[in-house]
Amino acid sequence: MTEQPILEVNKLDGYYGDLQVIREVSLNVMERDVVALFGPNGHGKSTLLKSICGLHPIGGGSIRFLGEDVTRHTVEQRVERGLVYIPEDKNLFLDMSVRENLLLGAFNRRARKNIDRSLQFVFSLFPKLEERQSQPALTLSGGEARMLAIGRGMMSQASLLMIDEPSIGLSPLLKKMVFKAIEQIRNTARTSILVVEQEVDYPLKLANRIYLLSKGRIVLEKKTGEIDKARIEKAYF
Repeated sequence: MTEQPILEVNKLDGYYGDLQVIREVSLNVMERDVVALFGPNGHGKSTLLKSICGLHPIGGGSIRFLGEDVTRHTVEQRVERGLVYIPEDKNLFLDMSVRENLLLGAFNRRARKNIDRSLQFVFSLFPKLEERQSQPALTLSGGEARMLAIGRGMMSQASLLMIDEPSIGLSPLLKKMVFKAIEQIRNTARTSILVVEQEVDYPLKLANRIYLLSKGRIVLEKKTGEIDKARIEKAYF
């Protein structure tokens, strides 16, 4: 029996305001896959994720998630199904505590049933968050805030996490920690992950498959064993 993708994006056209920035993009994410989407700044990576999760309008194409057409579903309906987007800017509630921010991630019906278990899993991934759970989010360092954003996404009981630039602005040590956590999420929580990145090293080691987006179009799709860092960076330029 052929394995079915958990996410199927087919010939998607996406917009930022009135400007079309995504053109006939197709990609698949299989169950428990980590898929890396690379590309230069301003070429549509974030718009693609926002189009898939329902935050940006699409002008054509389709999105199937867990075998269901969700093209016209609202953001809330997609989250309820387990399709969760973690934006680059983190969108934390800075005056609320770390714990309160995490609990807000469990707002859908399915997640509310498993809050305690989800919280313990997040704390096992990011012990610093457990240590600082009573502190306001605004007191966190950049790396800790990134961990909190990823942890809040995990609280939703996601089947697929789409993470936008998880390593941006982080030190090499924190980048390594964040991608180690992403690997644990895939392996332990059986969650599929679509990660957008500019940095090649960590995602290339972790991903099962990579896509390269340039000027709003997919220009390269490869299994990670079929391509190396030099070829990806050459394709950038």
